[in-house]
Amino acid sequence: MNNKIIMWFRQDLRLHDNPALLDSVNSGFILPVYIYDITTPEEFIIGDASKVWLHHALNSLNQSLNFNLQVFIGDPKEILLELIKKHNITQINWNRCYEKWQIERDTNIKLALQKQGILIKSFNGLLLWEPWGVLKSDNTPYKVFTPFYYKGCLTQKEPRRPLHKPQNIKFVKTLNHTQINDINLLPQIPWYKNIIANWQVSEDAALSRLHNFIENQIHNYKIGRDYPTHDSTSRLSPDIHFGQISPNTAWYWANYSGFDDNIDTFLSELGWREFSYHLLYYFPNLHKENWQNKFDNFLWQKDISKLQLWQHGKTGIPIVDAGMRELWQTGYMHNRVRMIVASFLIKNLLIDWRHGAKWFWNTLFDADLASNSASWQWVAGSGADAAPYFRIFNPVTQSQKFDPDGIYIRKYIPELKSLPNKYLFSPWTASAEILSICGVVLGQDYPYPIVDLKESREIALERFKSLKDVI
Repeated sequence: MNNKIIMWFRQDLRLHDNPALLDSVNSGFILPVYIYDITTPEEFIIGDASKVWLHHALNSLNQSLNFNLQVFIGDPKEILLELIKKHNITQINWNRCYEKWQIERDTNIKLALQKQGILIKSFNGLLLWEPWGVLKSDNTPYKVFTPFYYKGCLTQKEPRRPLHKPQNIKFVKTLNHTQINDINLLPQIPWYKNIIANWQVSEDAALSRLHNFIENQIHNYKIGRDYPTHDSTSRLSPDIHFGQISPNTAWYWANYSGFDDNIDTFLSELGWREFSYHLLYYFPNLHKENWQNKFDNFLWQKDISKLQLWQHGKTGIPIVDAGMRELWQTGYMHNRVRMIVASFLIKNLLIDWRHGAKWFWNTLFDADLASNSASWQWVAGSGADAAPYFRIFNPVTQSQKFDPDGIYIRKYIPELKSLPNKYLFSPWTASAEILSICGVVLGQDYPYPIVDLKESREIALERFKSLKDVI
């Protein structure tokens, strides 16, 4: 018990159900460390919204550790070697990461530290099942969600039960002059103050969100999750991404709250997260290469002006603009609306899905490489188990169905709030008289559609059909 162990925090910024942390506490004195890795390849550096969340998550973790979290900026291998020498460290623990560059980094560090006689122990604190533990009978990875989840995951040993929060943590005495503020995670523009205003970023807040969801919302989840104004979703994706709550905790709390279709649906959504990590593990370029290479021949439009209008919620399609404004104002977007805005960008504007994924990567609190990449490719039709190419969301009928009273649209597009529902979803169909009565001047107060929905759909179908015979 006189061992000195570095607990290297990464995507596990919590005390509850943290296997690497619990093992560290049980093995001796711990030095809790977070390293802002300057060796991260540029394409994987987290976006601005994620940096805001990380800033607050680190402050919360530091408080939970009685302000003993040691923060560093630099090359993790060099920093860890220096700490080993300075504090006579005998062991380093971490929870595994699953992106290819992270695996290569960790392997390199592990080999270097083992040469120093350091014990390295890694744990699964991020996933319900390891990617290499869920394979088809021929030991190849799954390519379709349903067999992956029902024949693969659910036939495996049940996910481990959540571990208890460690008590009586003994810390290695040290003083690091680098502070969380020194990482400069907060953007220079004041935008971040607005997007974080309605969120509590802490482990306790994450547990509270889960508790409230299980008690009050999960029993309307299957249907209610499709309606952006229904309080039927968990909103846990940022917490799970940064590891302020574990998927195991969400899995077991839901599992033991009862048995019905709503709970099964929520558990299957956790399964989709697992499937995304499964795909990224076996196809590490999922974020930048079409999973179905026939899409390499697709003719995308290179229209920067329309991309920018989409980004800033000025397309003239109310449900699309409402979603994009929600994202900009809150760092979050309802899942049904995510599919609508993605479909519009890809299949109406014919803009490459990678542009959309990049924008989400920079503006979403829950920007997760696996889920973001798999989801955009699913909508595009280029991914594994993807939506068929001919599935093109009609944003008008989608908004009529899932925001029938126009509450969501009016919240984020107040300039249209006086329009009756008959015209709210497609204001360009209203007569000049009605628009005048409602105080709306199209092209001035709110834009005309930047694309004709019917015509653009037909063009998309023709282009997608041309890929059918491509091998």
